Amino acid sequence: QVQLVESGEEYVQPGGSLSLSCAASGITFSNYVMGWHRQAPGEEREFVAAISGSGTKYYLQAVKGRFTISRDNAKNMVYLQMSDLKPEDTAIYYCAAGTEADPLIAGGADYWGEGTPVTVSS
Repeated sequence: QVQLVESGEEYVQPGGSLSLSCAASGITFSNYVMGWHRQAPGEEREFVAAISGSGTKYYLQAVKGRFTISRDNAKNMVYLQMSDLKPEDTAIYYCAAGTEADPLIAGGADYWGEGTPVTVSS
């Protein structure tokens, strides 16, 4: 059984930083592209970042320079380090896994986590 389990709910002030993590099980982790999507209240889910098994990274333009995705293939973990957070980054963040980058980026991941809320507010 495949499981993607995100770290817990986070609250942060504008300009602050935080890191999300996702633990994967039930897949051959290094063979999968791992990524993060987010869904803000009243909005469609959107791609945020992805990283291939070999380390190629992909980012939503709006988060480039502020967010960094990384992975630890030995621990089956993927991370999203977020800095200079803005109120518009408030969303539920979902961990995703897929065998290819393009479908995952387009929202067609093979597997999804349940999501973790991130609130950026003063």
